[in-house]
Formats: sequence, C-alpha cells, structure tokens
Amino acid sequence: MARLSAFLLRLLVLVVGSAAVPIDLFEREASLVLSSISLTKIAPQSSTCAGAPYPNECRTASSALGPIVASFKTYGVTSRAEMAALIAIMAYETAGFKYQNNYYPGRPGQGTRNMQSASFNLLYAKSIPALTASVTGITGGLAAGALSSEQLNQVRALLTSNDNYDFASAAWFLTTQCSAGVRAQLQTGTFKGWQSYIVDCVGTSTAGRQAVWETAMQVIGG
Repeated sequence: MARLSAFLLRLLVLVVGSAAVPIDLFEREASLVLSSISLTKIAPQSSTCAGAPYPNECRTASSALGPIVASFKTYGVTSRAEMAALIAIMAYETAGFKYQNNYYPGRPGQGTRNMQSASFNLLYAKSIPALTASVTGITGGLAAGALSSEQLNQVRALLTSNDNYDFASAAWFLTTQCSAGVRAQLQTGTFKGWQSYIVDCVGTSTAGRQAVWETAMQVIGG
C-alpha cells in the first residue's frame, strides 16, 4: 500500500470493461473500500432493475457507484460515518435506487436520490453553475413557493436527468443545509449523531431508517 504512487492514491473510479473495480478512497489517513458489492449489501434491491416500477429511474448498485463517489469528492465528504449516512438515506428514500421522483403522495418537484423537497431542489439547482441559465429560464427568478407544479417538476428534471447531479443531492444537502454541530455529531458514527442528522437537519423521524443506517455503518462506516 505504501508503495502506491500519489496518482493511485487519488484514483476514485476505475472501470474495466463493464465491471466496476472497487474504489480505494484515501482521506485523513483512513481508507474506505466502496464497491458495487458493498452498495448491494446496504441496498439489496439495487442488485437489479428487473421489475422496477419506473425502469428509467432505476439504477443498479454498479450504476450508482460512480456518481455516489463523485458526490463525495465534489462536496468534500471524507468521513466514513457521513458517507454511510448519505448512502443509507438514499437507499431508504428510493427503495434501493429505484426512484428519482416522489410518487407517494406525489408532491410536485420533490425528488432526486435523497427525495428532498422542491424548495431544496431549487436551491440545489441554483448552486450548480451549469444549470444557472436553465433555472432562471424556468423560474424567472421566483422562489419555490411562487412556482407552479409544472415549473417545480421542470427544476427537478434538471437534476434527475444527470446522474451526477441526482446522486449528489444528499451530499449537497448535508454540506450546505446541516449545521457544523450536526455534522460533528454525525462524524462520531454513533446512533445519537445519526439521529441528530435525521431529526434536526433532515427534519424527519428515524422510524424505519435505523436498520439501513446500521447496515451501512457495518459495511463502510467502521
């Protein structure tokens, strides 16, 4: 390991043919090996898209791997406990990467892989320089509350049409919407820290989510 060059240490994704090779991430003297196998352990439903209710929205673990790792790099997520929490929330909210859009109950504009609300999707889209002109063209500079359902869905589509944007929503939300205190607690890898992230930042209940998070911690968060 010590003999690896600096280039190899920075290598995030290596694809040989159609098979994704495990990714070596080296951050703060800690290493995490993340692969499609580990994603499938966290989200067993992601092993296949066969029978997916919305096939165009479904991504297998192997397809999700690259965009997820890219999101960690883009938003500077280097804590394995944070990575585990982000993968867990995406796996839970999308039933194993099966959905991009909110269908139950079907809120306009809600979606991306962490199923964030339309108002956050608008903030997120505005933060991406490549989408500035498109966002302005759709919204005319109006806030989410002043937009029609169609406009909210159009903003969401800007994000869901690109896997890197789609899978980066969770990392964007954590790093821009959660307080430093919440992140510090989350990075401890404890239940209390994760609970603070879910309740105090995401603003929802831990009910039904804990098992997915515990699996993620066992697989990559230790």
